[in-house]
Amino acid sequence: MEYSKNPFTPTFGSVPPFLAGREHILRDINRGFINGPGDPNLSTIFTGARGTGKTALLSLLSETALEHGWIAANVSAMPGMLEDIIERTKEAADSYLSQPHARINGVQIGPVGIDWTYAQEVQGNWRTRMNGIFKQLEKHDIGLLITIDEVTVDLEEMLQFASVYQHFVREGKKVALLMAGLPYKVSALLRNDSVSFLRRSQYHQLGRITDVEIANAFRKTVEAGGRSITPEALENAVKAVDGFPYMMQLVGYRTWDVSENSPQISASDVQQGSLLARMELRDRILETTYRELSDKDIEFLLAMLPDSGPSRVSEIAKRMGVASNYASQYKRRLLEDGVIGERGRDLVGFDIPAFREFLSEKVS
Repeated sequence: MEYSKNPFTPTFGSVPPFLAGREHILRDINRGFINGPGDPNLSTIFTGARGTGKTALLSLLSETALEHGWIAANVSAMPGMLEDIIERTKEAADSYLSQPHARINGVQIGPVGIDWTYAQEVQGNWRTRMNGIFKQLEKHDIGLLITIDEVTVDLEEMLQFASVYQHFVREGKKVALLMAGLPYKVSALLRNDSVSFLRRSQYHQLGRITDVEIANAFRKTVEAGGRSITPEALENAVKAVDGFPYMMQLVGYRTWDVSENSPQISASDVQQGSLLARMELRDRILETTYRELSDKDIEFLLAMLPDSGPSRVSEIAKRMGVASNYASQYKRRLLEDGVIGERGRDLVGFDIPAFREFLSEKVS
């Protein structure tokens, strides 16, 4: 069989061909682009552990915005962010911003080329410069989507941006803001009094995806790549993914490669692919997450290991030798970080695939 392109995308931020389990989010924000200013979905924050698809979702929604006549300025929360927003906006809107305010100096024949002289840059602070851009966009009824990844309260420009952005909204600018970050960093940002405006944003915590949605997206991705997958292989793939978006792309990518000479993916292919995927998951996700945990966070998680299924928080507290309300503080922290998830009243379980096994190896 001739080699066919691998349809799975385990690179962080890449948009997969089928994004499982986020249809309601896409629907709501798509409606926001249609409705325009005033729609609550035009200010939304995504949080979740590493590998839950935050960056991929921002990328996909940027593409969706273009379909509705918006442009997108996609940046990360890092020094120089405000200037980067201006540059990315001008780059995305070049065809709208330059032509109405430019004159042709000369035309060169064979090949044809045009030498543009642009109007003088607007002077003033960041808000003034952005207002100048908005005025030009308004002439063409163009909306501006700003996406900010890896948000953090530690960046002064992040706080400046939030303070100014609320004025854009109050002034009825055709603007939208989508932000994404790790839960504890988003929580720290929202606790800052200077960005209280952001607390009214829509909030989505991205977690596990149901097995049914994983199976559907996995099968569709395989078939879009020109192959098929046996029912047993699909069932095994779903188990290996364990509801984790990044793991779906990783298992699919490795499985596809080990079966590249076959028109159909077998259970054996998935077994080999899953083994390779787990090794990569350890290096890219598990080790990084572990290093960011406090000693007490780790103690809480270790107290979950004796349970084969969900753990009761009151029992975890006994194993830690602390009061239940003390253990609950670490439960909240780990829930915010996406390491664990609730499984019912007073019950929690691991939300990152293979993290239980990873911890067991660490203490063995």
